Amino acid sequence: MIWQQIALKIGAATGTPYAVAEYAAVSGGCINDTWRLDGADGRRFFVKLNSADNKEMFAAEAAGLQEIINTDSVAAPAPVCFGTVENKAFLVLEYLSFGRRDASQCLGQQLAGMHRHIQAGYGWSMDNTIGSTLQMNAPSYCNWPAFWGQQRLGYQLQLAKQNGHGGRLQDKGELLLQLFPSLFSAYTPSASLLHGDLWSGNQGVTIGGQPVIFDPAVYFGDRETDIAMTELFGGFSARFYAAYNEAWPLDEGYPVRRDLYNLYHILNHLNLFGGGYLHQAERLMDKLLSNLS
Repeated sequence: MIWQQIALKIGAATGTPYAVAEYAAVSGGCINDTWRLDGADGRRFFVKLNSADNKEMFAAEAAGLQEIINTDSVAAPAPVCFGTVENKAFLVLEYLSFGRRDASQCLGQQLAGMHRHIQAGYGWSMDNTIGSTLQMNAPSYCNWPAFWGQQRLGYQLQLAKQNGHGGRLQDKGELLLQLFPSLFSAYTPSASLLHGDLWSGNQGVTIGGQPVIFDPAVYFGDRETDIAMTELFGGFSARFYAAYNEAWPLDEGYPVRRDLYNLYHILNHLNLFGGGYLHQAERLMDKLLSNLS
C-alpha cells in the first residue's frame, strides 16, 4: 500500500521508524491530492501526491521551502522527503496546525527580512512551477528586464499562442515586450529571494500566532513581484503593507510595475484556465501600454 511505502521513506529521512495509524484527505489543493498522516507514535505529516512524472515539481518545491527556511526570516513548512512510490510522486512536509489569529503585521516585517537575502543575478538554481506551469529560472541573467521579458512574459505569451490565444493578445504583448524596459531606466532592483506565488491562499498563521508561507515558486528577482501578487485575488491587510513599508519602503513607480508583474500571473491563469482571463490580460496590457506611450 502506498502509505506503508511512504512511511518507510519518512522513517529513513527522519532516522526514526514510522508507522501510519490513520490517514485523511485534506481539502484546499487544486493541483495535488493532499493528505494528513497520523503516526502510531503521534507524529503527524502533510503529504502531497501527484502523478509520478511530477517528481521534479516536488523536488523544486522542497528546495524552495528549504531556501526560505534557511533565511531564518519567515516560517515555512519544513520538507521531510520526496520521491516516487508505485505510480505516484509524493512530497512529505512538516504538519502545521493553523488558527485564525491576525499576524499580518509580523508577516510584513518578516517578508521584508526574507527579501533582504540577495544574490548577484536573477533566477534560481533550478526551474520550478507556477501553479502547474513550468517556470524557467535560468540563473545567468544580470539584466532584470531581459529576465522578465524572456523567462516570464515572453514565455507565457508563447504558451498563450500555443493555446489558441493569438490576435490582439499577441500584438499587444509584442509591443509591451518592446516598451516595458523603459520602466527600469532609473530603477534596478536587487535580486531578492522571492516566494514567487504569494497570494492570500499561500499564507496562514499557526495556532501559536506564527505567520507561515507555503506552496512557493521560489527565485531571485525584484521584491516588488511578491508585493504585487499580494494585491491579486483578495489582497492582504493594510497592516501587512504598513509593516512591510516601514521595514523596507517600496520604490517610486511601483504602481505601474505592479501591473507589469501581475500580468505574468494573469497570463498564467489564462493558460491554465482560459475563460475571462483573456479579457483581463488584454485590459491590463492596455493600461500598461497607455502608461508607456
